[in-house]
Amino acid sequence: MDHERAAQGIGGKALDGRLSRRRLLRLLAAGAAVPAMSLLAACGEASVSDDGGGGGSQPAPTATTADSGASSSGSPAASPSTQGGTTPSGPIRIGVILPLSGVAASVGADEKAAVELAVKIVNEETPDLPLPLAATAGLPNLGGATVELVFADSQGKAEVGQSEAERLINQENVVALFGCYQSAVTKTASAVAERAGIPFMNGESSSPALTESGYQWFFRTSPHDGDFSKAIMAFIRAMADEKGADVSTVSLLYEDTDFGVNSAKALTDEAEAHGLQIVGEVKYKANTTALTSEVQALRSQGADVLCPASYTNDAILTIETARQQGYLPKMIVAQDAGYSDPAFIEGVGAAFAEGIATRSAFSIDITEIKPAAAKVNEMYREIAGKDMHDVPARGFTAMMVLLDAINRAGSTEPDAIREALEATDLGPDDTIMPWQGVRFDETHQNILGGGIIVQIQNGEYRTVYPFDVATVEPSYPLQPWDQRGA
Repeated sequence: MDHERAAQGIGGKALDGRLSRRRLLRLLAAGAAVPAMSLLAACGEASVSDDGGGGGSQPAPTATTADSGASSSGSPAASPSTQGGTTPSGPIRIGVILPLSGVAASVGADEKAAVELAVKIVNEETPDLPLPLAATAGLPNLGGATVELVFADSQGKAEVGQSEAERLINQENVVALFGCYQSAVTKTASAVAERAGIPFMNGESSSPALTESGYQWFFRTSPHDGDFSKAIMAFIRAMADEKGADVSTVSLLYEDTDFGVNSAKALTDEAEAHGLQIVGEVKYKANTTALTSEVQALRSQGADVLCPASYTNDAILTIETARQQGYLPKMIVAQDAGYSDPAFIEGVGAAFAEGIATRSAFSIDITEIKPAAAKVNEMYREIAGKDMHDVPARGFTAMMVLLDAINRAGSTEPDAIREALEATDLGPDDTIMPWQGVRFDETHQNILGGGIIVQIQNGEYRTVYPFDVATVEPSYPLQPWDQRGA
């Protein structure tokens, strides 16, 4: 980039003052492909508003742009430096990183539909939906500006998520990042956002470490594995104390990623706190093609309960291998992920999924008690052709929280959005979730969320715990494999 271009500003924007040292550091940290001397020359003569953009060098083969109420062809994106109350020159762009291919593609597609729905609701008037921003078209505090999502495919790989985060910030002029489902991918992508000073919203990655890193730009609306593990062990304890289940020992099966390892740690801590004994742990390589030796190890441990932490393909493989080897504990209570994906039920068959439980943050039967959830699910079904489940519900909620914060900020400047996120205080009627609301603590973890336990009964996920909100009684014990229909 020559001196003349530097004087025009990163990404071709006019400069009207001095490029701040803070902005310079953000651009360099984000990996913008800008020679340092040119940036320093720009610092000496001019400044650019804090826009989060820049001329990056990352390729964009995996990205697609979703048009959610605003044209994405020939329509300029809004500058992230828009100040309060002014109307952006184009749609406000948010970068969304999801596994749209690879082993978690089915969940990625479901969440993609959910966040697209959130943007559709905000961009268009939906007066019969009792949620923030639904009654008006666009973001009212930004002159009715619309929102556009720019999608990137992580392929379920941490390194791809990282490079896509860099590209979205440097080339796509996004004002915030969102994603990435798998905790390992979220870890690398959020680090990019942290260096760049760009808000990062997460709704479905559950590794506790993500909000324990001291990051200033990362926010999570969903409970983490520590919270969920407490619900799992409380459920097992309650089954023994209140339902007469003969269970006291637990085996852990988990993949060797941030999600699996941190899940196992949280489950171990909570088991002890609830008077349950972990008799063995089995760790395996994520996306493996065989779990024969691992299931043999679980069988030899002989625990009453199996608590697995696996994504969809591995979850299916676990049950198929257990059937082949005749391994069946009295209960299976999973750490969400693959076990909450409807593709899991399809993969193993409803008969063999029957009775398996998993922690969750949402269940379709929530729609029976929350009118907003029922309406959103109806709209989601029109887009996705299926009912909403845990991950898309959490993704939808996180996107709505982010859009609410951008609107309250009245600006697309990163600091303003972050301050609005920190001030978020939504009540139980402001989301579709069975939560008390959304309010972030000093680590930017939502402290008003909570977990439930759902069990697969007759091919559907039904809430079984806490018992006072259960829609069906939990079934116990698991029925022998050879006594189930195909």
